[in-house]
This record gives sequence, C-alpha cells and structure tokens, in this order.
Amino acid sequence: MKRQVVSVLLTATMAAGLLAGCGSSSTTTSQSASTGSSSGTSASTSTAASSSSTAAASTSTSATSGTSEAVASTSGSTASVGDVSGTYALVPKSAGNPFNEKEASGFQDALKALGCKDDQIIVSYPDSATADAQITVIQSLISQGVSSIAVAANDASALDAALKQASDAGIKVCTLDSDVDADYRSVFCNQAGVQEIGQALMDAVYDISGGSGEYAILSATSQATNQNAWIDAMKKIAESDDKYADLKLDEIAYGDDEAQKSTDQTQALLTKYPNLKVICSPTTVGIAAAAKVLQDQKSSVKLTGLGLPSEMKEYIGDDDSHSCPYMFLWNPIDLGALGAYASVALVNGTITGKVGDTFSAGDLNDGNPYKVTANSDGASEVILGQPFKFDPSNIDEWAAVY
Repeated sequence: MKRQVVSVLLTATMAAGLLAGCGSSSTTTSQSASTGSSSGTSASTSTAASSSSTAAASTSTSATSGTSEAVASTSGSTASVGDVSGTYALVPKSAGNPFNEKEASGFQDALKALGCKDDQIIVSYPDSATADAQITVIQSLISQGVSSIAVAANDASALDAALKQASDAGIKVCTLDSDVDADYRSVFCNQAGVQEIGQALMDAVYDISGGSGEYAILSATSQATNQNAWIDAMKKIAESDDKYADLKLDEIAYGDDEAQKSTDQTQALLTKYPNLKVICSPTTVGIAAAAKVLQDQKSSVKLTGLGLPSEMKEYIGDDDSHSCPYMFLWNPIDLGALGAYASVALVNGTITGKVGDTFSAGDLNDGNPYKVTANSDGASEVILGQPFKFDPSNIDEWAAVY
C-alpha cells in the first residue's frame, strides 16, 4: 500500500509538471439540476482500490490531486496530451448516493492531476434519480458551453435528444457506469464486463443458497441500463446451464436507489416469499438497505450483490449473525477517473471512441493503456476491470478505503 501511495503522488507530480494549468483558479463547481447553485461533493479522504485484486491508492478530498498521467494518442504507441484546456462536466445518477459521490471525487481528482483548475471541473447532480432530471442538467451544461459531458444514465434512451443536442453543439459525450444508445455518445466507460458481473452474481446466489431454492433480485430503477444488463446476463446464465436448474427466481423488485423504498421492498419480499433463501442486490443503495433489514430481523435469508465496503462492513460475515457472506464491486473512484481521462482524450482528439483506440489513464489498469473494445452489440466501450470480491477476510481493510 505504501508503495502505491508513493506511486500515485509521483505520478501526480509528474503530470502537474508536464501539463501546466489550463485555466484560472476557482472553486470546483457542483450544480443541482434546477437551481444551478453550488452543492458540492462531500469531502472525504479515500485511498482508492483498483478493481483488480490490488489497490491503487489515491487521496481524495472534494477536489484534490489523485491518480494521474497523460492520455494517449490513438496511434499504436501511447503519447501524452499537451493541452487540457476546456471545461469537463460529470452528470451522476443522483445526489446523496455514496457510490456517485466517490465516482465524482475520482473524476475531479484525475482532472486536477492533469492540470485542470477548479473552474474547469463541473459535477452537476440531478434533483432526482430520473432521466427528466438529468435532461435538465444536460441542457444547462449545453448553455454553459462545456467541452465535454460524462453521464451515468438513468435511462437507456430518454437522454438521446439532449445528448444529440450536446453533440451538435460540439460537446464531446461519454457515458460511465450506465450507458445510453451508442449513437448518442462516443464511448462507454464500463466498470466491468456485463457477462463477468452476471456470472459472479449468479455464482454467488448458487453458492450461498447451496445450489437450490428461491432467490429474488432487488434492483435500482426499472430503467437503469446497467442493472438491467447485469440481471439479463444472470437470467441467461441460469437458463443456459443445468447447474442452476434447482434455483428459482421469485421476483425482480425495484428500490429506485432510494434507501427507504429499498427497505420497504426487502420487507415485502420477505413477506411474499416465506421460502426465500437469497436476495441479490446489484446496487449499493439496495444492498445496504437489504442488509440492515435482514440483520435487524435476524432473518435466515442471506444477501449478496454489489456494495460499498464502508457501508457493508457490519453486515459481512459467514455466520448466522451477519446477513451478507460476501459481495462484489469495483472502485467508483477509479471509474470516475476513467471517465475523466476518456473525456480529456475525446476533447483533445487523441481518441474518437472507435474500437481499437487506446489511451493511458494514469495508474489505472496497472499503468497500462486502455483499449476501446466492442460490447456484445458492437458498440464501443472501455472496461475498467473485473468485479472484486469482498468477504470477511478483507472487508476491514477495504472499509477504510471507500
């Protein structure tokens, strides 16, 4: 860990020296959808873990330098970007979601390390976790004349018109965490491959249930593109392999990434399905809410899914007193950073988002360049890494990270 911290600090120092500041100094702008007033990401100190099994540490306050390096050219070799002028905006799914806030801190930190000033970095939260609220934010950013917009979509298609308007205005568009139609963005920064996530979650349900019985899924919103893709992958895996023949999916419930609604949905699942054995929640808000319900009620139903270690620490354990034997996630700070590096590369023209493009992203990917690949539909994406397993052996360590 000490070696990684030193590596990050050295990289940040090098980037600061190579890439001079690209604008006047100001405070970082973080806007709400309706008012445009400053809301800010919550200050935090986070040592970021790589989504592979090794950690890539980064210290994050609201906007301090973290992992960094120059973005690569699209030729076969990796070359640094000499200019990071422009204004870079991030539109998360919602405010008050710890995953989204860590994502935002990674986005800010990476841009700072590349030499951007505070007034070139905008984190603009929608008023609610809806496509309509994000459209309002996107339209505001268009009117501000930003250089790029990175968005974690709350709907797969509802943002199309707004994003086309942004592209027509010369704004570079990429997505992260949750994608839109490929015609309306240049590239998708994917936290992990859909198939890999689906397989990890389905195997966890199989393992925790003992290979048979009833399970349910507690998702975010019914329109969330990433959630739906992972759930579809889980269902296809279960249907295509006799190994899972004795497992029965009772219901897919939706907590809309709201803590209270996710709590209510968990309680409803317990009431409706007395033989339920496992709940799988592929959303950080949902899994935290479900974990509390199950543990408070001393339920025999067990839990797995995707969660933040700091929020799930007290629920992770392989005994009857803990509700979640293990779970998975990637690093939201790293995901936000990847979105920032991709945004800079798009604005500077060093990548276009086509399959085969390459660019570096500081210490991410162990310092190796990322390559734009094609997803199952042929659309371009960059995959951050594999899902990482958190269990009793490592949860204390990672809970101190994020």
